[in-house]
Amino acid sequence: MEHARVRDAVDRAWADHVIPSLSELVEIPAVSPAYDPSWRAGGQLHAAVDHVRRWVESSGLPGVACQVVELDGRTPLLLVDVPATAGSASSGTVVFYGHLDKQPALGEWSPGLGPWQAVRRGDRLYGRGSVDDGYAAYAAVTALGAVRAAGGEHARAVVLLETGEESGSPDLPVYLEHLSDRLGDVTLVVCLDSGGDDYERLWLTSSLRGAVQVTVTVRVLDTPVHSGLGGGIVPNPFLVMRGLLDRLEDPATGEVRVPEMHAPLPDGLREEVEELVALDPGRVTRRFPLVEGVVPLVADDVELIVNNTWRPALSVIGAAGLPEASSAGAVLLDAVSLRLSFRLPPPVDAETARAALEKVVTTDVPYGARVDVTDAMTINGWHAPAVAPWLSAALVDVAEQVYGEPCRRAGLGGGIPFMETLGRRYPDAQFVVTGALGPDSNLHVPDEWLNIPFARQLTESIAHIVDAHSAGR
Repeated sequence: MEHARVRDAVDRAWADHVIPSLSELVEIPAVSPAYDPSWRAGGQLHAAVDHVRRWVESSGLPGVACQVVELDGRTPLLLVDVPATAGSASSGTVVFYGHLDKQPALGEWSPGLGPWQAVRRGDRLYGRGSVDDGYAAYAAVTALGAVRAAGGEHARAVVLLETGEESGSPDLPVYLEHLSDRLGDVTLVVCLDSGGDDYERLWLTSSLRGAVQVTVTVRVLDTPVHSGLGGGIVPNPFLVMRGLLDRLEDPATGEVRVPEMHAPLPDGLREEVEELVALDPGRVTRRFPLVEGVVPLVADDVELIVNNTWRPALSVIGAAGLPEASSAGAVLLDAVSLRLSFRLPPPVDAETARAALEKVVTTDVPYGARVDVTDAMTINGWHAPAVAPWLSAALVDVAEQVYGEPCRRAGLGGGIPFMETLGRRYPDAQFVVTGALGPDSNLHVPDEWLNIPFARQLTESIAHIVDAHSAGR
């Protein structure tokens, strides 16, 4: 399969068909259910699914079939089934994964930009869901079309597009069980919800962290009281909360103190990280907008990356019960709540970590305060299997012909629930976890954007990988 013919087919499809439709998808506020309890009544998740379904059906792929699968009480899932080309030697199934739900707006966007407003500025497409992960469906279908246009082959392909990923994919295991017979023998999984440290090469994700999110509420009063009357008599709920946080995290170093959240480092990890650091020393911290004078947790780049990929870390991501500073009165609060998000090493069982966390904060609570742990969300991590010879050869070819730079493998600090679920279900499958995310893509925060040329290169790369898979070479 000629690289030039693949590249031409991909470039034409992105310019003429992908960008216009993806721009319209950006403008659908399909906020994930965890952030929009009224998602069903609002209809935006269904609107996003229907929009992509219509585009796929108009793509011209021979034999393509789309189905919206929606089990009772679950978020909708779009299943795209593409039959194998006549010359494919593979009897297995390629599964492409992406998601259509989005993070909320989250803050003020720059002038002229907005979460539900698709704005093209040069090679950038701004808007929520542009890079996380709305482009994935378009890249997968376009790659399959490019294989056919260039005379290549591909095995049967199934594109799974869920609408609950940003909520921890609670419905995905149910759908995988429901669709297991239809998926058949999955031999290759391509996930397009990841990325890398630059836009110069293809990045493969070697590991993903798991996560536990909970809301911890400390209550000391039935109702608030005047701070002048209650101060010094009634324990401040934040005093209790602060003590509980110190049980979970070392306040000086940030090290997580819950043993069940730790795992030993795998062989070869440090060598892999040292190679990444050598590409661009200092990049690991340079990509973050640190306030002047702020320094990272440790001074060693290798340790920082290991922290970010194979060690647990706590972020306080939300609070309730605390009035805005500008309107806070002299009141001793009855209760405060914090939303805690722990990132976990890939091998750690998230449910075990959640149970340990709950035990830590509800045992021997200072002053007998009442502590409630609610709204738990758990995600297990994932570690990539060994790379098969045919895939290794394909990656070398892609590196030389598409990028001119060698592919790189790296662990990511985030999580993709689908990978762990599929890894357990299909232990013999090969995994290509990659994506268009770059170090400055701004996923989950204001001014999210997609690097269009990089996404085109990624689409071209996937076309060559599925062609190589079809022959097992």
